[in-house]
Amino acid sequence: MAESDWDTVTILRKKGPSSAQAKSKQAVAAAQRRGEEVETTKKWSAGQNKQHMVTKNTAKLDRETEELHHQRVSLEVGKVIQKGRQDKGMTQKDLATKINEKPQVIADYESGKAIPNNQIMGKIERAIGLRLRGKDMGQPFEAKSKKK
Repeated sequence: MAESDWDTVTILRKKGPSSAQAKSKQAVAAAQRRGEEVETTKKWSAGQNKQHMVTKNTAKLDRETEELHHQRVSLEVGKVIQKGRQDKGMTQKDLATKINEKPQVIADYESGKAIPNNQIMGKIERAIGLRLRGKDMGQPFEAKSKKK
């Protein structure tokens, strides 16, 4: 008989699933049936195309009460927006189109329901030509020239 080496063992097996196959619904379900531990995570805001996300803690917003609530735009700011828009002869929809926002955003700002966003406030200021922030609220808006 030929001399054989019993100390070495060669095991042939198939290559494991690729990462795409391992993440498929079928693979996850099969792993759960086998009793393996499966870790799943959901990416925050995955698959959404939202331009202006509110960065405040949404859990706090869910628990909102009279004692704990987010700051809203004042009615005074809403009146200034409404006055400036009407002086220019624009509807809420016209103003929204001009600043690339939804008409509901303008309606929320005018009614005092919106959570202030400086980016949107700046766009509205430039569109209606009136200041919305600071002590000179309601005064004509003059764009500050950039110094070089």
